[in-house]
Amino acid sequence: MPDTSTTSAPARSILVTGASRGIGRAIAERFVAQGDRVATLHRSGELPAGVLGVPGDVRDTAAVDAAFTAIEAEQGPVEVVVANAGITRDGLLMRMSDEDFADVLDTNLTGAFRVARRASTSMIRARRGRIVLISSVVGMYGGAGQTNYAASKSGLIGLARSITRELGGRGITANVVAPGFIDTAMTQDLPDDVKARYLAAIPAGRWGRAEEIADVVQFLASPAAAYISGAVIPVDGGLGMGH
Repeated sequence: MPDTSTTSAPARSILVTGASRGIGRAIAERFVAQGDRVATLHRSGELPAGVLGVPGDVRDTAAVDAAFTAIEAEQGPVEVVVANAGITRDGLLMRMSDEDFADVLDTNLTGAFRVARRASTSMIRARRGRIVLISSVVGMYGGAGQTNYAASKSGLIGLARSITRELGGRGITANVVAPGFIDTAMTQDLPDDVKARYLAAIPAGRWGRAEEIADVVQFLASPAAAYISGAVIPVDGGLGMGH
């Protein structure tokens, strides 16, 4: 992948949701390192250095609107949005409650919609913008005990492609990054037998690194990706084989 960093490019206003840990943290740190102004909707956790934390919850439309208003006042209209915030509530289909299904969709899918919708207002006026939705290999591959999570992550593909159809003519791109099994606190906490089973299924023979997801997001947010939209980019070591 080409090196898209440059010291001469003007700093952009960027929002990364879920930036306090894991993949979101790595993405936020990457943008800060290249000189961008980076903010996140903040509920808890320690944020990376240089990231503006604004109180907000992607499950609350009014809170999202208020957070964007605060970010715009501090660092200007959001030019790049990375919808990364997500939760899991795993359970077998026959035992999964309505609440567990709805909560996951409200955060992972509807939350991304709320953020993209609010970001689009300034992007449309500027006639440029980058929307990157963080999905998962599970959204295409499926996962036993994860009907809610898989449905939410699969739904991001339809969201990005519909945004592309609607706003592509205004210089706005919308793409999906689908990570596989990434070495984060969540995967480290899995039982050893489960980790061994997952690892055996990955053709690359190793866990992915959060920085490798940040590489792809950085590219999609760059001028080099201006003609890429509605795409799903797996970063999974070959696990999903593009499905």
